[in-house]
Formats: sequence, C-alpha cells, structure tokens
Amino acid sequence: MTESKRDGDRPKQFAPRSTIEAVEEGAILAPKFNAEGLIPVVTTDAASGEVLMMGVMSSEALLRTIETGEAHYWSRSRRKLWHKGATSGLVQRVVQIRVDDDQDGIWLRVEVAGDASCHVGYRSCFYRSIPVGPVDETPIALTFEESEKVFDPVAVYGHAPNPTQL
Repeated sequence: MTESKRDGDRPKQFAPRSTIEAVEEGAILAPKFNAEGLIPVVTTDAASGEVLMMGVMSSEALLRTIETGEAHYWSRSRRKLWHKGATSGLVQRVVQIRVDDDQDGIWLRVEVAGDASCHVGYRSCFYRSIPVGPVDETPIALTFEESEKVFDPVAVYGHAPNPTQL
C-alpha cells in the first residue's frame, strides 16, 4: 500500500500530513500508519503506569477507540479488528490517549475490568524479564516477574484458538 493510497483511505477525522511543522507542532491529529496501514500502540495501567501490552491499530481501530472510550486493536494473528475484552470481559477503558511527536505511535492509559490484559492469564503481557549482562552460547533464561495468573485462560476462552503464532 503506498503513502498516497493510505492517505486516500484516511478517515475524515484524521488530518492529512501536510508539513512537518503541522505534524510535530500542530493541534490536529494526523497519524502516520505504516505500509500495512497500522500504527504501534503501547498500553499502560492508568494508575500505576505499568506496561500492560503492546499492539497495533488500524485507522478503524484508532477511530473506534476514540469514539467508544474502550481499546480496539488490529489483531495481526486473527487479521481482524479486535475489541479488547469482547470475549474475556477484560475490557480496557481508556483514561487517556496520547500520540508521539511525529504521530506514528500511540500510548493508551487504561483501566482494566478484571485487572488483567494478557490472554495467557497474567496481569501484563510483559510478565517476564530478560537479564542484562554478558551472554554465553546457551539460550538466555527469562525470569518470571509475575508468579501467579490473574485468571485461568481455559475457563475464560474455552477452546478458542490461541492467537500466538510460531
């Protein structure tokens, strides 16, 4: 998809990206979507600041998030619009939406019904850490930062296909 094609598909609520000054210093939303029509989004807990997840939004997902006050994403694994929590009940209610300086990244600050955001059952999708320091030839071991799941994924999702892809 070319830049002009993406601009042609741009919802009326999003301004065209006319000048660098307008994008960086202007007061009008002019998001930049990548060649696949997506923009990255980082989602954090509004109260604690904890990073809950990282995803992407299509223009439709961003517009629906703005309009409804609930997080919508583009699911790359499902290849469709995804209303976070529609199946699990773990809806992310948007407290604030921010856009970065060149309007090619979104930050959502949310409150989560059920206090979890990860389909694996943990509160955050970032439930493991990577050690910092010298690396040898063996695979790097991860450290679990969350010891207990907030919910049982099988009880919540049943036999729905797991969206993780190898």
